[in-house]
Formats: sequence, structure tokens, C-alpha cells
Amino acid sequence: MEMVRWFFILLVALVVYVVYLYNRLVRLRQRVKNAWSQIDVQLKRRHDLIPNLVETVKGYMKHERALLENITRLRAEALEARSLAERGEKEGQISALLGQILAVVERYPELKASENFLQLQEELVHTENKIAFARQFYNDAVMRYNTALQTFPTNMLASMFGFSPEEFLSFPEDRGRPEVRLDLSD
Repeated sequence: MEMVRWFFILLVALVVYVVYLYNRLVRLRQRVKNAWSQIDVQLKRRHDLIPNLVETVKGYMKHERALLENITRLRAEALEARSLAERGEKEGQISALLGQILAVVERYPELKASENFLQLQEELVHTENKIAFARQFYNDAVMRYNTALQTFPTNMLASMFGFSPEEFLSFPEDRGRPEVRLDLSD
């Protein structure tokens, strides 16, 4: 009789532990989804700002028409991306082009003085910073979730219940950073 009681206690403890592990995986997966939604909010904000930026600068930047057309095209492609890797690639290219636009603006003093442009520039810089922080949070959440999926004994439970690893979000390393030259000969 004593053996049955210990077996029952051990069985209950095992069930409680399995429920704990399952709920932990669900929480981690939800954290990844929440982190992605935070990135998505900031990317949508940036995508909403791009047409305003293009409209504001296109009158001044007639010679950089291809740059403006490329950023508009990439915006559409990013919105239609089917995978996280493809989305990351397109968003990285958008970041690079935004950097180029902001660098080219240096050639247009009247544009630099435009209040509309200055406000858009500030909003874009602020949004880019939020995207960077959100991406870092997302990748941290993915790392925790994927680590839990690969750690014993959670990995056995994860495979039984169909939990699958999430993809990290990475933007291309070369973001076309603008080159800054200071002429100190004056």
C-alpha cells in the first residue's frame, strides 16, 4: 500500500512538472509573437513615414530620383515578403536607402532648413532606434524560446506537442552607411 502511495505521489509530481514545462514553452512562444508584433508596429510606422519623406524631398532631389524610386519599391516588397529572412533583407535595404537619403540631404541647404523635412527626419531616426531595440528584444525572445526547445527534458515535450524553433531576424550587415568627410583645410 505504501508503495502505491509513493507511486501516485511521483506520478502527480511528474504530471505537474510536465504541465509546468508545457506552460513555460507556451509563455516563451507567446513572448516571441509579442516581440515580433512590436517590430511590426515600428516597421509599419516607418513604412507610413516613407511616402511623406519621398514627397517632401522629391522636389529638391530631382537628381536622386532613382534613390527615391528604389525606396518606394523596397517598401512595397517588404510589405509583401513571405518569410522573415526576406522581410529582414528588404528592411535592411530600406534602412540603407534611408541613410543614403539623409546623407544626400546635406547637398540641399534649403531642404535641410525645411521644417517638414526636419520633423520627418527626427521621426525616422526615432523610429529606426525603436526598430533596433525591438529587433534586439525579438532576437532575445527567440534565443530563449529556441534554447528551451533544445534543452533536456523540454526538448522531448516540445517535439511531442509540435513546438518548432523560430527564426532570428537579421538585417544585412552592410547598411550603406553614409560616408562623412570633413574638410578641415579652411
